[in-house]
Amino acid sequence: MIKFFSSQAANPAPKIRAHKGWVSVIGLEIHAQIASKTKLFSGSKVQFMAPPNSLVSYFDASLPGTLPVLNRRCVEAGVLTSLALSCQINKRSLFDRKHYFYADLPSGYQITQQRLPIAVNGQITFTLFDKKHKEKPTSHRIRIKQVQLEQDSGKSLHDDVNHETLVDLNRAGVGLMEIVTEPDLSSSLEAATLVRELQLILQCIGTCDGRMDEGSLRVDANVSVNRPGDPPGTRAEVKNINSVRFVRNAIDYEIKRQIELLEDGHDVIAETRSFDLKTGQTVPMRDKEGKQDYRFMPEPNLPPLILYDSNTINKASHNSSIVNIDEVRGQLPELPEAKRRRLVVDYGIRLDSAVKLVNEDGLVAFFEAVIQDNSERDPQKIVNWIETELLRCLNEYDLHVAESPLDSATLGELCDLMRDGTISSKIGKKIMTEIFDGNTRTIQEMIKDGDWAQITNREELSQLCDQVLQNNQQVVESYKSGHKRAINRLMGEVQKVTHGRADPVIIMDLFTSKLNR
Repeated sequence: MIKFFSSQAANPAPKIRAHKGWVSVIGLEIHAQIASKTKLFSGSKVQFMAPPNSLVSYFDASLPGTLPVLNRRCVEAGVLTSLALSCQINKRSLFDRKHYFYADLPSGYQITQQRLPIAVNGQITFTLFDKKHKEKPTSHRIRIKQVQLEQDSGKSLHDDVNHETLVDLNRAGVGLMEIVTEPDLSSSLEAATLVRELQLILQCIGTCDGRMDEGSLRVDANVSVNRPGDPPGTRAEVKNINSVRFVRNAIDYEIKRQIELLEDGHDVIAETRSFDLKTGQTVPMRDKEGKQDYRFMPEPNLPPLILYDSNTINKASHNSSIVNIDEVRGQLPELPEAKRRRLVVDYGIRLDSAVKLVNEDGLVAFFEAVIQDNSERDPQKIVNWIETELLRCLNEYDLHVAESPLDSATLGELCDLMRDGTISSKIGKKIMTEIFDGNTRTIQEMIKDGDWAQITNREELSQLCDQVLQNNQQVVESYKSGHKRAINRLMGEVQKVTHGRADPVIIMDLFTSKLNR
C-alpha cells in the first residue's frame, strides 16, 4: 500500500511564538528519478540497495576518454511527464555542465539543462482540504516553470566512528527529471499537497516510482517571507526533503524562523539548509550559490536534443531513435485530477471520497468492480466502507489493495446483506475482520455458525425493549425530563442483550413510540 507519509518519525519542531502580518512565498524544485533500467548517459543498471560501487561504468567513474550516450527511455519519460503537466515541449533543447566539487561527483560537474530545458510553462492542479480549519475544498493551479533532464550524483556515507567519508557511485549518473515550480505557493499545506499530487501523477504515467523513502523523489523548498504588499524577502533553500510530512514540517519551521529573525531586527541570509529529523529544525549547510558559482557551460560531448511531432517528422527517414511527441502523448492514461472528476460525475460520490480513492493505488479499480457487479448498490455507501473499514484493515495488516483477502465480490455481498437488514453494520465489520484474520468460510457460513443474523421481528424486539425500559427507570426518567440522548443508552442495552443483532432502526422506532406514550 502506498503510504501517505513516511513511517520515519520526526520530533515535533520546537515551539516558536505565533506571528501575524506576514506572508510566505514558496517555490519547489522536485527531483524525480526516472523509472529506467539504465542510467541517463551510460549502460549501467539502476538498482536500489545494490552492493556499493557495483553498478559503475567507466563513464560513471569519469575515466578519461569516456563519452555520454543519451538514454532514449529517459527522454521519453521527460516528454511524457511534461505532457502530463501541460508543459510546452521544446523541440530543441540543450545540455550544460554545472560545475561543483564533491567527492560523490567524480567529473567535477553535473550534466543538466540550464539554458534550454526539455519543457517549460506547465501547470499542476490540485484540490486542497484544510480539515484543521474546517474550510471548504479549494482548487489550486500552480505554474510549472520548467522540466529538465539531468544526472544524479553519487552518495556520501559518513562514518562518525572512524571519522571518514565513504563514497558509493551506484547512483552517479542515474537519470533525473527536475521539476521547478514558480513561487506560487503560500503555505506548507499547499506545498505538501502539490508534492503528493505530483507523486500520484508520476506513478500514474510510470515515469517515476515516487518512493520518497528510497530517494526516488526528493524536494528542495525555496522559502521567503515578507509583509503584505512588499516584494518577496531573501529566500533560503531547504534541500533533500524526503517525505510529504517532512515537507510540511520543514517549511513551517523555516517560515517561523525567518519571521522571528526579521522581527528581532536581523536579516535572513541567502543560504542552503537541511531539515534535521531529530530536532524538527532546519540547519545551515552552506552559503547559497549563484549561477556564476556553478560556471555553467555548454556540454561539448552532447549535441542538441531534437524532438519531433507528426507534422515535422520526416517519415521517409524515420528510425527507432527518433522520439515523436505525438506518439508519446498517446501513452497518457487518465490522470488523477481527471479521474476524481469522473468519479464524482459518474457515481455521485463526494469529492473528498474521490480524493481518497485516487490517493490509494488500486482503490479506484476495486471500487468500480464492486459497483459494476450490482447497479443497485449505493456508490457513496460502498465508498464509505472502502475508505473506513477496508483501509483500516489494509493498514492494520500492512497489505496493498491487490493483496487484500477481501475481494470486490465479497465486499459487495457484505454490503448487500447489510442493506437488506440480514446483518448489522457491527456484524459486517466483524465478518470483515474475520476474513482478514484468515477465516476462509463463506459469509453465509459465518453468519449461520455465529448466529449473527439480525433480529428484525418487531414483536420479539418489542418485548426486549419493554424489559430494558423496566430495568432502566432512571434512564427513562432522564429521557422524559428532556435528555433525549438517553435513548441511545437504552438502545445500547438492547444491543448488549442481543450481541449487536437487533435492527437499530426498528428498536429506535419502538423506543421512541413507547417513551412518548
